[in-house]
Amino acid sequence: MSTKRSYADGCAAAHALDLIGERWSLLIVRELMLGPKRFTDLRAGLGRISANVLTQRLAELEAAGIVVRRRLPPPGGMAYDLSPWGRELEPILLQLVRWGVRSPGFARGAPLGVDAMVLSMRALFDPIAASGRDARVRLVLDDQPFSARVACGRLDVHRQGPADPEAEATLDTSPTTLLHLAYGAADPDAAVAAGLARISGERAALDRFLGCFRVPDLAD
Repeated sequence: MSTKRSYADGCAAAHALDLIGERWSLLIVRELMLGPKRFTDLRAGLGRISANVLTQRLAELEAAGIVVRRRLPPPGGMAYDLSPWGRELEPILLQLVRWGVRSPGFARGAPLGVDAMVLSMRALFDPIAASGRDARVRLVLDDQPFSARVACGRLDVHRQGPADPEAEATLDTSPTTLLHLAYGAADPDAAVAAGLARISGERAALDRFLGCFRVPDLAD
């Protein structure tokens, strides 16, 4: 049985919190922002959530029209995905990343999951730093491949199949190591030497890509 409570407030922001303000709800949205996932993959991405709570939150989000269930292509199976309306939460989620990373209490550099890392790159991409840069790289994060392209001051990053023939460079690493590489706290050569990353292809293209992200200053 659902334990959700309502603010019973006529403000639309209060209603939005009724829909996504329960513990884990917005993180489930985060995990689905890059595409559909099976229940087991969702639970793996969320770490500490119990199966019962995940089931309850998914049911609530589905009832609200934020999440839908769909059948995946062969080998098939059912998965959860965001509805078109649910996907409209992306700019809100990215702005929360930008806002939260400025908190003096936020533990910068702490471990995070694959989807959280990719979305943080969308949030902390700096069009000014990316001006004049053009790079296409393949990111393999905990064995999950992504295609990432910087061009004309814009970033496109999405899940990719086993190969990206247009990639100029490939970086195979963990999301936490990529966090340190993208946000300036680690050197790619040192990461390779420590066995934390594997790099192939044009190193210059990877450097151009990694130079396109900036972490904002802490809030006063």
